[in-house]
Amino acid sequence: MKRLIENKLLDWKSSRRRKPLILRGARQIGKTWIIQNFGDRYYKNIVTIDFEKERDFHSFFEKSLDPMVIKQSIEIIKKTKIVPEETLLFFDEIQSCPRAITALRYFYEEMNEIHVIAAGSLLEFALSEISFPVGRVQYLNMYPMTFAEYLMATENETALEIINSGPEKLPEQIHDSMLSELRTYFFIGGMPESIKVFIESGSISDSFDVHKELITTFQDDFSKYAPYADKHCLNDVFKNVAKNIGNQIKYTHLSESFSSPTIKKAFETLLNAKIIKKIPSLSNITPPFNLNISLKKFKTLLLDIGLWQHLSGMSDYLELTKSDLSNTYRGALAEQFVGQELICANDGDICYWARDKKGSSAEIDYLVTFESKPYPIEVKSGKAGSLKSMHMILKNYPDCPSGIVFSTRHFEKLEAQRLIFLPLYYAGGIIH
Repeated sequence: MKRLIENKLLDWKSSRRRKPLILRGARQIGKTWIIQNFGDRYYKNIVTIDFEKERDFHSFFEKSLDPMVIKQSIEIIKKTKIVPEETLLFFDEIQSCPRAITALRYFYEEMNEIHVIAAGSLLEFALSEISFPVGRVQYLNMYPMTFAEYLMATENETALEIINSGPEKLPEQIHDSMLSELRTYFFIGGMPESIKVFIESGSISDSFDVHKELITTFQDDFSKYAPYADKHCLNDVFKNVAKNIGNQIKYTHLSESFSSPTIKKAFETLLNAKIIKKIPSLSNITPPFNLNISLKKFKTLLLDIGLWQHLSGMSDYLELTKSDLSNTYRGALAEQFVGQELICANDGDICYWARDKKGSSAEIDYLVTFESKPYPIEVKSGKAGSLKSMHMILKNYPDCPSGIVFSTRHFEKLEAQRLIFLPLYYAGGIIH
């Protein structure tokens, strides 16, 4: 299955400023597969060390951080040569060997002609425990498969061409077909195994089984977080974040059994594991946004829309037969989808607007910047709905070129009101 991140890996490979690369992301999103596939396609050979399975290699890094010594030791054990420019050296599950993470700096400083990529889950925990000089490695974030990647995997070239060609008003039948295809993605989600199973069997029910297995895998991992958070509290927070998509988060709403400090610790642990994403609020939308972010008000999204629908306990048959995607599960499904697409398109850099006035409920679902201009984004239930908050923000911030409203209605541009109505299926392409 082709992944769009491959283009970024090619940029890294050809860059004059190339440094050892760390690929970051949650478990089960395809990090190992994409690097193996990339190595097979663009290098003469790839040498892989899986630090979880091949623990004998840990001793190499304990004895020495000299990249030449490490390289020669790997060559002896693997019985292959590591050739500059021709070999990709891949350190998988590198969080299991923190000394290997430290060694990346010396590959940069002393053997930069060797192409090195590292990947692993729970990397944030390992990185917090070692001394790691800034500027010696590059980072690349990876996310679940987007709607566009799903269309590539299912070889739906017509639908892919439509969303890649930019928004336009489509004939009713084509518009309905696009929404139908999007509905399928909503329930399959972007986890590679879920999409693979669906392609092989044609059964959405089989994808639901994958979601259940993946949720269990994540929960089994909670025991690994023991030094950082209580695993029972992690379970509570994990489930209750799913039930609060679209709502401002209060720690007390995420568990009834634990104190706020314990809940906060569990919440931050799930953030570090990349299982959930924190969406901060701001009241002033003058860029740069990071200067105006509130530390107290925030919302969250789950890693993947397919996992979300499983955790939220949606009724499979009844929800699948609903006609309006943006109304499904009180609109939270559409908001999760749009947020997930924006996170991937903007590499995680999204937030939302909440009016900083006592008693005010004015709020905009998302904010992104494009060409240094702020764009407020609403995800509406039904065909339209109230846009009071959108009109308020456009009035108060004339620098906003326009407001974007995602729903199931057709594409429409209202110049006088500075509004663009976009069908949900265009969500991943608005920043490009």
